[in-house]
Amino acid sequence: MPSLILAIILAAVYALLRRRDPRMLRNGLVLVAACWFAIVGIVELLAARLPGFEWGVLGVIALTPLAVMVLGGFLVANGVAMLRNEGKSLGNLLSLVAGVAIFALPVMAVLLVLTLKPIAIGLAALLFFLSSYFGVVFVVFLAYAIVYARMKPQTNPDAVVVLGSQIINGSVPPLLRSRLDKALEVYRCASPAPLIIPTGGQGPNESRPEGEAMAEYLISAGAGEADVLAESKAENTAQNLLFAAKLASSHGRSGPLMVVTNNYHVLRAALLSRKLGIDAEVIGSPTALYFLPSAFLREFVAIINEHRVLHALMCLPFVGLTAVLTLTVMSAPL
Repeated sequence: MPSLILAIILAAVYALLRRRDPRMLRNGLVLVAACWFAIVGIVELLAARLPGFEWGVLGVIALTPLAVMVLGGFLVANGVAMLRNEGKSLGNLLSLVAGVAIFALPVMAVLLVLTLKPIAIGLAALLFFLSSYFGVVFVVFLAYAIVYARMKPQTNPDAVVVLGSQIINGSVPPLLRSRLDKALEVYRCASPAPLIIPTGGQGPNESRPEGEAMAEYLISAGAGEADVLAESKAENTAQNLLFAAKLASSHGRSGPLMVVTNNYHVLRAALLSRKLGIDAEVIGSPTALYFLPSAFLREFVAIINEHRVLHALMCLPFVGLTAVLTLTVMSAPL
């Protein structure tokens, strides 16, 4: 019962935080904690009422290493598919690297422990602590990214901002076309018609600015030419949001914005819009399933990098604990 009571309290806190501002990653932390304590509470109730139930739970826990190995195999296979379909790049290698790491890290930790050297054992412990920490952070990120992407937008936007991505041979590829089609869906359903702002500058491997190619697609797909205003200078997501917000305001659209991107990118775009002080909701368009694992990993790495000081501070206790364990082992009598 204490676990269920705590789950209910955390669920209420989550509802309050989400209502105040859904664009906060701490909402995901509270949500995951609420779900965890709810599961623990339900297991406790069933174990108290169903004889032998706890053995079933232990059996499920015993299968966890197998599930982790299956996950590693899936990520390796996905990484190979990404390289085959999307080409070689650091971003496309992420799922392959993550899959290999799932297999390699436990082996590395065991080999370190088998050396029986205190420093090596300490490194194995630190490896375990850091892997556990970033594993939990990733679960929080992924869970809330999925939840946020499924939230129904509440606003009737003054402007719809479409975040850019790479164009190919001057035209919009399927990934970007998905965003534009989603923006057109919002545009056709809104009344009065919002301004559509496709945003994106010209990258080194692009023949023209992304915003221009996107605007051309929108108009050819039925958007009114007067309702489309291209932004063609932005070089990253932050500039996409800032430049589009300024354009909207300069054209008398000072109300809330609707930002459209792909579903895997929704949470980071939302967090960034809040950080920049932009009144916006972010919605996602569909993405090819094989693309999602690497895409979510890329977003996770980007969020970790944006909050690297915070995560470094969060990891300091693990470093301290590892140092204490290492010193304890070194001082223990043989």
